[in-house]
Amino acid sequence: MKNASLLPLPFSASVLLAGLLLTGCAGDVHLPTPAPTPGGSAAPPPQASECRPAGALRFSAFPEAEGTAAPPGNWAAPHVLGEVLVLTGRRLSAQATSALGGVSTLAVADGLLLARTPAGEADAAFARRLTQAGLQTQPNYRYFSLAPSDPGFPGNRGVRVGDRAYHQTYLTRIGAAQAWQTLDAAGRSRNGVLTAVLDTGADRQHPELAGRLLTGCTFDNRGGFTVGAPEVSASSSQGRGHGTGSAGLIGANTDNQEGLSGVLWKGTLLPVKVLGDDGASTVSLVGGLNYAAAQGARVINMSLGAPGKLSDPVLDRAITQAAQRAVLVAAAGNTSGDGIYFPASHPAVIAVGALGREDHLACYSARPGAASGSRQLDIVAPGGNAGTRDGVSTSGPGCLVSGPDDLLTLSATDQGSYVLRAGTSEAAPLVSGVASLMWGANPDLSAAEVRARLLASTRQVGTLKMLDAKAAVEAALK
Repeated sequence: MKNASLLPLPFSASVLLAGLLLTGCAGDVHLPTPAPTPGGSAAPPPQASECRPAGALRFSAFPEAEGTAAPPGNWAAPHVLGEVLVLTGRRLSAQATSALGGVSTLAVADGLLLARTPAGEADAAFARRLTQAGLQTQPNYRYFSLAPSDPGFPGNRGVRVGDRAYHQTYLTRIGAAQAWQTLDAAGRSRNGVLTAVLDTGADRQHPELAGRLLTGCTFDNRGGFTVGAPEVSASSSQGRGHGTGSAGLIGANTDNQEGLSGVLWKGTLLPVKVLGDDGASTVSLVGGLNYAAAQGARVINMSLGAPGKLSDPVLDRAITQAAQRAVLVAAAGNTSGDGIYFPASHPAVIAVGALGREDHLACYSARPGAASGSRQLDIVAPGGNAGTRDGVSTSGPGCLVSGPDDLLTLSATDQGSYVLRAGTSEAAPLVSGVASLMWGANPDLSAAEVRARLLASTRQVGTLKMLDAKAAVEAALK
């Protein structure tokens, strides 16, 4: 598409977070192997039952070594009050059945129940009672947007940009045009494979996403789900337009003489709304990932995260299983002193840090340390400058300040359609888009091979490994 001259733009809050769902029977895990969805293909709207497919991810009770107990949940961490997640496995013992007698439960997936804590009983005490009956439990953890609500933060609605033209310089920096030329020379498509965007939903009315979006599903914090994945409301603290922006970076309509170019020219995107107006939880994230895996998504973008070291074995295990069939990409986080956020810190996920205007980490970008320990960034990509400069290289005064070197991307149509944003949640979709191009170039690769070739083809900038789209596509074609 042609670069557009934009009027002053309101910023809409950045948001991050992800989706997943598990199902459980004892024994080995077997994910379905659906045929890759051709880029740009249409599909009929899903039935409601498709939002909660059976068997895409299978869970049994977590194995326990002799004399040990399952990892305890952190009940002091933010979680949905009045609920306990219960991993049941294939069948319940008489003691477990008795402990759950009279308790309101919802089957989130095979082997996973969402139990409502009885009135007058604390969640931790209820979980302890269930554990004593032989059941494995954990909190229904809460996950939140990584974006500050400050009007001056890139992406928020309070900052106006002067009347000038902005360009997608980030596509030049990652070598997108050269990657497209490499695909053309090899006779391969520029459309990639089916790519899921676990986020705040997507604006189906945006002309840059016309024909690109499947119907998708929405998953809420209490185990509910609906067909469709509309953007969150304008009043949401989660940032209306964030999911639309992520989708646009990956696959905005390209070469249509309008607006932006996506990494994928005419690729098919699966919007999965896991962030509602009240954020997300373990349950909504698990539901979204299960759905994306069942629909055959080969790349799953999660511009999301939560700082700290959570004991969330349900989400951890769901990620591990989904990564057997899909390349999972997540934003590393938007604070420099809290380590790499979860789920980016999960070893099966590609952790993406953000570069500022120059080829070094943006001041806000997460980096190793704190709760994530020695976990390193796997790759970095342009994420917007947001005030990064000499003397401002970490989170603090002067960082997270809007500026003309932030990333141009999509916004909801009722918010001006285009916006400048900055964050690791903008860097991650660029990596997801390139991973999708790679798999489209060589559908015979496995998820592990795509991941390995992507990370081996990076360009070294100082101590960082920067996304190189051309080298990645060349690696996929070997």
